[in-house]
Amino acid sequence: MDRRAFLGTLGLFAAPLAAEAQQAGKVYRIGFLWDTPAVWPHALKAFHEGLRDLGWTEGKNIVVEYRWADGRFEQLPRLAEELVRLKVDVIVAPTSIYTGAARRATSTIPIVFASHADPINSGHVASLARPGGNATGLTIVMSETMVKSVELLKAALPGLRRVAVIWDPATPSHRPALNAVETAGHTLGLRLQSLAVREPREFDGAFLAMAQERAWAALVLSTPLFMNGARRLADLALTHKMPTMFGPREHVEVGGLLSYSPDRADLYRRAAAYVDRILKGANPADLPVQQATKFELVINLKTAKALGLTIPPSLLARADQVIE
Repeated sequence: MDRRAFLGTLGLFAAPLAAEAQQAGKVYRIGFLWDTPAVWPHALKAFHEGLRDLGWTEGKNIVVEYRWADGRFEQLPRLAEELVRLKVDVIVAPTSIYTGAARRATSTIPIVFASHADPINSGHVASLARPGGNATGLTIVMSETMVKSVELLKAALPGLRRVAVIWDPATPSHRPALNAVETAGHTLGLRLQSLAVREPREFDGAFLAMAQERAWAALVLSTPLFMNGARRLADLALTHKMPTMFGPREHVEVGGLLSYSPDRADLYRRAAAYVDRILKGANPADLPVQQATKFELVINLKTAKALGLTIPPSLLARADQVIE
């Protein structure tokens, strides 16, 4: 199913049906499984604003049960099981890592993801049009996004020849994204260096390996592990004079050079509509997965200056935000 077909599914969420009105006086319980509220705070705020816009008020007709992993992802199974024991009405598990933990804990409680990188190849849905199980939501299609990121990195550095790619084997969507990047890199005439990073203490070694292979720039795939280490990664990139393309804009806000990513605030606001429909009786198996429609390119000119780079005016003109 192509992108235009999915945009047609937006009408599915346009107006609540009278038959789906929530039970008068009932307080619904929403489970929220994530790493930490410090990751994408603007997205979390947008999610709550989306719920309020749809008539859901915390403490009045909903209660949100938060479970934070705080970077200890081995705790996710236990946290997901806690939400199941609480008999929540729906679990919000924003990305693939959290969705996977939630699905292993329950096959019956509805699960809503907000920025899943690859729900089909991860096995979390049968198809985008008809998810078929207990999980649905919004996808960023990381393979496509990372290919675009490589193209933008090349546009920022026209003479680019060697690129290091930092990825996490524990993130289900990273292997397909890496494959897509390798294909795109070949087309662009780039030599790629794959660097698997599984924990923060491996960050330094990854940048040393880049230097040894004389990489000209780096691409960092998006995952909670790297989001938690955003400032450290930005500092290492600056120390090693390594122009780096990241995913979420938060990386650039703490000193990274470039970021290209879906607008997560928009995605999380839209995720609230899925929660709304499910609480009103909709079956997640029948709610099509929607794709990201808003993307943002952010450039940090202060970092570019520190790296001795001049960003081409044509790319600056395409940026959604330029940090000076």
